[in-house]
Amino acid sequence: MNISYLDRAKERVNNVPLLINMVSRRVRQLISGQRPLIKPDSPNQPPMDIALKEIAEGKLTAEIAFVAPPRESNTDSIISL
Repeated sequence: MNISYLDRAKERVNNVPLLINMVSRRVRQLISGQRPLIKPDSPNQPPMDIALKEIAEGKLTAEIAFVAPPRESNTDSIISL
């Protein structure tokens, strides 16, 4: 693992668990045949380094969407007269 890519990626994504998830998902994509978003340093560069370099260079980002939990209908508290 290239430590300089890791440090630069951590500057962009300061949430370590999120960074781990981004890297692991991207590595799976690269292994399955998706093309890198950056030019690899060498033909044999490991997919993890490619993913970290993509994040470090701002080519790969994450979007976190907040989904509110469904509200429970509280029909027990309704009084019918």
